[in-house]
Amino acid sequence: MSAQKQRTLAEPSTLTGTSLHTGEQVNLTLKPAPANHGLKFRRVDLEDQPFIDAHVSNVQTVERATTLAQGSVKVHTVEHVISALVGMGVDNAIIEMDANEPPIGDGSAMPYVECIKKAGIEEQEEYRSVYEIREPIHLETSNGSLITIVPDKDFRVSCTQSGPDGRMTQFFSARIDPETYEKEIASARTFVFYEDVEPLMEKGLIKGGSLENAIVIKGDSVMSKEPMRFNEEFARHKILDVVGDLMLSGKRIMGHVIAVKPGHGPNTEMARTLLKKYQQTRSMVPPVKIPTGEGVLDTNEVQKVLPHRYPFLMIDRIIGFEGDNKCTGVKQVTINEPYFEGHFPGHPIMPGVLQVEAMAQVASIVLLRRPENQGKIGYFMSADSVKWRKPVLPGDTLFIEAEILKTRRNIGFASARCIVNGETVSEGELKFALIDD
Repeated sequence: MSAQKQRTLAEPSTLTGTSLHTGEQVNLTLKPAPANHGLKFRRVDLEDQPFIDAHVSNVQTVERATTLAQGSVKVHTVEHVISALVGMGVDNAIIEMDANEPPIGDGSAMPYVECIKKAGIEEQEEYRSVYEIREPIHLETSNGSLITIVPDKDFRVSCTQSGPDGRMTQFFSARIDPETYEKEIASARTFVFYEDVEPLMEKGLIKGGSLENAIVIKGDSVMSKEPMRFNEEFARHKILDVVGDLMLSGKRIMGHVIAVKPGHGPNTEMARTLLKKYQQTRSMVPPVKIPTGEGVLDTNEVQKVLPHRYPFLMIDRIIGFEGDNKCTGVKQVTINEPYFEGHFPGHPIMPGVLQVEAMAQVASIVLLRRPENQGKIGYFMSADSVKWRKPVLPGDTLFIEAEILKTRRNIGFASARCIVNGETVSEGELKFALIDD
């Protein structure tokens, strides 16, 4: 996917209709916005005409729809209009409403697509920021929903939708671009199972609902004012929701979303996860309280303890000791590491065996600092229960924690792990011998 410019609307465009849950008449106007503005709702029916960012930090509830709130100001059922803007390639827009919920239309995103096309789309000077997924991200909920995002050079969503007792199980997969979104996704309508309708009505919801703007599934029958628009209309509508909800992370993504029984709750939870992962990739070294005095060894002091030298010294410094048996070291992983030339060209990853070596060097320091062991060399004897959980990439800061579990004469037993951005990337149990130089 080549770099693309941001897009906004060419002019304002208005849509009028009835909201789903409140049953109120509402006017919604899509307006242009400057570059890097993002998508923001505006309640023009309120005195101060406040804005609400379409962002996961503002998600309040996710029961049958996604609700955003800032303070006491709320907007309900926002996923369809956000989905339409994202699917049609709009990055920056103001969504003005004179009520707290957009019009439901026919239960799909097509009315919003038509509103967007009426307004026209205009390219802006700034480039679009896209979060490229480089390793799988997985989310599983207690009610059986699964969402996994894997690397892909496009934005693609594959969905398996299954209702109670496996009813109406459907699958659909599509690359999400404006042409495909309009043709294959936007017109898929919202649906509800008959047994869920009564509880929603008791809660004062779906006051504007009818067979003209929703499909009702009763048993194995489909109740609708018109025939099914697609054989997989339910799965396609779930993809529509996924596109809208994931954009609440604030980032377009380049990756393949694989969803099984998705819903607004799992979708917005994945949006939070995406935001967290993106912030981790953008963050500098996490703040660490570095002790002073004898508790810290700089590079030169590390080399006084260890015999290792370039290119096999895997520790830049020691940032602290806990008692006599625990130690934490740091390794700045840069693209200049010699092993990246061959591991792997175009896809640099720190070899797992070198992570184990870094653990062993930190563990060795705990023992080699002791006066009776100075001048000795640590020899590997075994590495057990070693696990590599995530790849370590150029730009990562590796924190290596090692704890000596026991010693027996000149043999040391240690537990160690490597950490990047607060997450364990590798770990293992090490056994090594201290031998006279």
